[in-house]
Amino acid sequence: MAILSRQAGEDVGAYIMGRRMFGPGTGEWDQEWTGWWGPNPPYHAPVFVLSHHPREPLTMEGGTTFTFVTDGIESALEQARKAAGNQKVVIAGGANAVRQYLGAGLIDELLLHIVPVTLGAGERLLEGVGGLKLDPVEVIASPTVTHVRYRLS
Repeated sequence: MAILSRQAGEDVGAYIMGRRMFGPGTGEWDQEWTGWWGPNPPYHAPVFVLSHHPREPLTMEGGTTFTFVTDGIESALEQARKAAGNQKVVIAGGANAVRQYLGAGLIDELLLHIVPVTLGAGERLLEGVGGLKLDPVEVIASPTVTHVRYRLS
């Protein structure tokens, strides 16, 4: 199982993210693209990027290495667990990756950050997943964002 959260705590040993969370577009990789975050991404741990297109691992400053996984979500989770050891594995997003892991029953906790902004477009996070039982564990509210932690059962 994995936890969905980019703020799951200091004991995160590896992350998994979807292709568009790492970079724009679909199709073959632009080999010059190294992510949205500059030379020192905020992860400081191994990150496994789900993709249909192979790419060599990309090592960045601060301990982040992006490994591109082309053989499915289960393989990415297995690799992330191995890399994390006794630490947590976090699904960092995007929506399609989250839906795949939720649909497969591979997430223990879901941390949603709710911001009162109308974006106008985007992907529905829980669309097509169905049958989820979300038990609220923690709610932290502020004027700009509400964080809700759910346990999936």
